[in-house]
Amino acid sequence: MFRRTPRLFAATLVVAALALGACAEKSSDDTPATGASSAGVAFPATVGPLTLQKRPEKIVSLSPAATEMLFAIGAGKQVTAVDDQSNHPADVPKSDLSSFSPNAEAIAGRNPDLVVLSDDRNKIVEQLGALKIPVYRTPAATTLDDTYRQLTELGTLTGHVTEAADVTGRMKDDIAKLVADLPKRAEKLTYFHELGPELYTATSKTFIGSIYALAGLENIADASDADGKQGGYPQLSPEIIIKADPDFVFLADTKCCQQSGATVGARGGWGGLTAVKNNQVVALDDDVASRWGPRVVDLLRVIVDAIAKVPA
Repeated sequence: MFRRTPRLFAATLVVAALALGACAEKSSDDTPATGASSAGVAFPATVGPLTLQKRPEKIVSLSPAATEMLFAIGAGKQVTAVDDQSNHPADVPKSDLSSFSPNAEAIAGRNPDLVVLSDDRNKIVEQLGALKIPVYRTPAATTLDDTYRQLTELGTLTGHVTEAADVTGRMKDDIAKLVADLPKRAEKLTYFHELGPELYTATSKTFIGSIYALAGLENIADASDADGKQGGYPQLSPEIIIKADPDFVFLADTKCCQQSGATVGARGGWGGLTAVKNNQVVALDDDVASRWGPRVVDLLRVIVDAIAKVPA
């Protein structure tokens, strides 16, 4: 999701988080453009304060997570432009539009009949409203229920109610099976989730932390933001991590910052960590680990697969 130098990457990620940032199988996208949705629900369609009189055919997505959701529910053909950070699926209509510094004039130039975004940066919602451009917000999820709700609401607004229900249903089934197959343990395994080489991380109170909790893992960072004043994204010191000696280190900075088991093991004092000695430094896909769309299932699967290698 973020393409920055290591230091700027971590700082940007934490700021974005405090401001609250394989794909599910695609469904048919051949919904008639005139009125009825694929589920037979006619427009106008309403979600909260937003009402669309007809099915949108020129959607601009300024959120990588929302982009993945739109394509997962079969609305991909209605998406005419995405922001410069959206990169999944591979054939998204990428543009130079920015989600970090959105420009109302540039967005309006795409003539959208719906704009989907996560953050109201630069008062962009107000600006687009003044231009009579409909906006649907998908704030960063804090729970899986937020993900399911956003998928459902996008299905309503795009005319893909049935497909959205199918995606959420598959996600719930897959997650339930992954959790059910976890080995029973007398003591929880511990972990450190690395957002960047500067050692910013996420506690159990965040969306990513809730995914690890599903897998039965204990977060070594929770005590470092017990009062929540850091929004669930504290920066740990090497000493704290070394003292905690986590069973796992999960790296969400493999793309942005080229971190790996080798680079972690080469850090001063880290070679003695249980995670390093037992080859339990797990490389994640930065994008999958920073988005709350359908690929959350893939993230949980990687975590569960890593846990399964440790004898109960």
